[in-house]
Amino acid sequence: MATCFIIGAAGKVGRQLTRQLSSRNHAVTALHRKPDQAEMLQAAGAKPVAGDIQQLDVTALAALMTGHDVAVFTAGAGGAGMALTDAIDGEGLKLAVAAAVQAGVPRFILVSAFPDAGRGKTPSEGFENYMRVKRLADAELVASSLEWVILRPGTLTDEAGSGQIHADLAIPYGDIPRADVAATLVGLIEHPAIKYQIIELTKGDLQIDAALQRLQRG
Repeated sequence: MATCFIIGAAGKVGRQLTRQLSSRNHAVTALHRKPDQAEMLQAAGAKPVAGDIQQLDVTALAALMTGHDVAVFTAGAGGAGMALTDAIDGEGLKLAVAAAVQAGVPRFILVSAFPDAGRGKTPSEGFENYMRVKRLADAELVASSLEWVILRPGTLTDEAGSGQIHADLAIPYGDIPRADVAATLVGLIEHPAIKYQIIELTKGDLQIDAALQRLQRG
């Protein structure tokens, strides 16, 4: 059983991740910003902890994270504007990485963005900023002392998960149900030998466990 601290637990991927981890008897602490999210997260099997990464400092967040085996950062501004993208996807990630280091949380998994997300389209200023912030956030985590994994899912959908994915260091762009992103995160938590890898993810034809076994190279 792993003790997991989820930042972004009230989001669409975070809620599914919370439920899936709890169903597999992992202990989940779910950071949430709004008071009305606590009941939902508790019902999903988590221990809700109130906190806003736009308001917490490193020491306060580290105090909440202490004692956990792994932190998962799946928070994001969700297209709410460049200022929020900078604050959550950028500065929020920096805060979480620094707090994990201070708290002694050894492992950190970041849900990032697939580099091909905007290919074939005329990108808006906001999208260009989003991709820039995501790239800098990836670099921030890679430069840390943590055992990191960066997961870059393709276009997220709300269709039912199939449990079958395509995951590797470089793959063609495609879609992926949020349920399968969450299930892949569970798999990464349960395969601690997978570390220091940036993994691209779409739906595919391999069961999640088999796909992740392939990534345990060397």
